[in-house]
Formats: sequence, C-alpha cells, structure tokens
Amino acid sequence: SAASYTDSSDDETSPRDKQQKNSKGSSDFCVKNIKQAEFGRREIEIAEQEMPALMALRKRAQGEKPLAGAKIVGCTHITAQTAVLMETLGALGAQCRWAACNIYSTLNEVAAALAESGFPVFAWKGESEDDFWWCIDRCVSVDGWQPNMILDDGGDLTHWIYKKYPNMFKKIKGIVEESVTGVHRLYQLSKAGKLCVPAMNVNDSVTKQKFDNLYCCRESILDGPSSSHSCSVPFPVFQVGKGCCAALKAMGSIVYVTEIDPICALQACMDGFRLVKLNEVIRQVDIVITCTGNKNVVTREHLDRMKNSCIVCNMGHSNTEIDVVGM
Repeated sequence: SAASYTDSSDDETSPRDKQQKNSKGSSDFCVKNIKQAEFGRREIEIAEQEMPALMALRKRAQGEKPLAGAKIVGCTHITAQTAVLMETLGALGAQCRWAACNIYSTLNEVAAALAESGFPVFAWKGESEDDFWWCIDRCVSVDGWQPNMILDDGGDLTHWIYKKYPNMFKKIKGIVEESVTGVHRLYQLSKAGKLCVPAMNVNDSVTKQKFDNLYCCRESILDGPSSSHSCSVPFPVFQVGKGCCAALKAMGSIVYVTEIDPICALQACMDGFRLVKLNEVIRQVDIVITCTGNKNVVTREHLDRMKNSCIVCNMGHSNTEIDVVGM
C-alpha cells in the first residue's frame, strides 16, 4: 500500500524544508517524499495501459523528436494520467517543468515518480496558498531557462508569468488552456488587449466538452458525496451541471437547476428539469453542488439559510464559488 512508502515525518516537515535528491543526484524538484517513487511508477504504468493514443504517439514519433526546442512550463493536476502526458511530451523532445494547479489533487507518489525520472516537478497534496505560488515560481524562475510554451489548467500559471515576468510572457509562443475558468480569464485578457500570445482553447474541443465536462462529471458526482459523507443515492434535491443532472436523475433524485445562461437554461428545461433561483430553494435542498467557474455563487447569506446537514460541494476547478471563509 501507499502507506508503506511514507514515514512519520511526512506530515511534520514541509517539503520546502527537506533536502531531497533522486537516484541520479538531482535536487531540481520538490515533492512530499521521493521514496514513494516506486509505488508511483506502478500507478503510471497502469495509466499507460488506459491511454493508448499517447502511447502510440510515443512509439511513432519519439525517434523524430518533433518537440525538440519546446520548453514547456505546465500547471495541471498531478495524477498518473497527467504523468503519462508529461512523459510523452518529454519523449517527443520537449523540456518540461511542472507544478500543480490544485492544492488537493496531487498524488504524492506520482509526483515522486516523476521527480525520480528527472522531471522537475514541484507539487504535493495539501499545499498552502503560499506553497502553491512558490511551486509555480520555482517552475518559471530558473537561471538560463526561458519557457516558450505554457500548458495550463485554470489560468494561474499564465497569470503568474503575465504579472510577475512580463518580458518572459512576451517571448511565449503559445498557450494551451483546458479549463472553463482558465479560458474565461484568457478572454478577459484578450478583450483588454493584453493577450499578446496565441492561445488555444482546449475546453471548447468536442472531446474535452463531452468526456470531461459531461461523462466524467456524471461518474464522480455520484461517488463524491456518497463516499465522503456516508450518504446513499438518491439524494432529494440538487443544483448541478449537465452531466451531474443526467446521473442524478437516473438515480431517482429530484433535481433543480439554477442557470444564468439562457441557452443552457433552455436545455435544462427541455430535458425536464425545473429551473429555479437558488434563493427560492435554498431552505429545502439537501445538497448544493456548484459547477459554474464563477465567484461567490453560494454566499454566507445562502449558508445561513440552509437546513441542518445540508451538504455543500463544488464540481468546478476552484473553491471560490462557495464562501468557504464565511462558512
């Protein structure tokens, strides 16, 4: 088990205060525990079996090194699946440095495996906000290394470089952004005339929209509340997105939808869901799920009016949708 690869000091000492080296003597990384690398490598190998397209791409193109000269700085979830992506980029000739886009989702053993294989990765589960920005800066601020591509999830890396390293930002040749939130932030920069770098909106690709935003969400939304709160599905009432609605309706739940986009609201109506304002149902619902990518969707006023034992959770990238501080 993963527990056998940890030691009692793991939770006591910040990774930033540890002196760690991989088997090749490199210390250009910061992870929870490099000793977890063997366990993480097995997880990556399992993920490789589930990702035949990337593995086929490696086999076909790694001899040509089509990404030679690419210096990619990335900020995504650090999981076994994204590790397969990172190592594919490396196999095709890219130089990469990576941080986590989320303080909760990093698999420490996978980060350790990447570090052991020589990947400069700066991430661990449970980072503080200061740790989060420190890790991003360690990826970017390296003597003699100028990234020319950004692979981002949520926009934090892009905005960090844009604000703190404007000269570096101007030399970037392209940005890839995959999240609703990150794309929204890029459009804000573009409308202000400040986006001087070509950017690719991966979120609007058909496969990303369907598989990530729709099909994958409908699986995880059933697992999350039930496993973390010992509840049984069906739950009585929800406020959710398309994939969540479909899954919960199929399980017999009563689903309410709140929506400000008129087309999405029309879709929900035509699919048989009742459209409501959050204020109208906040006293009756048993679970509230946010999935908008916006700020301040569930405020302290809403929290005060919820009934006892109501579960509040977030399906999106960031926790800014819910007033966590107020709660």
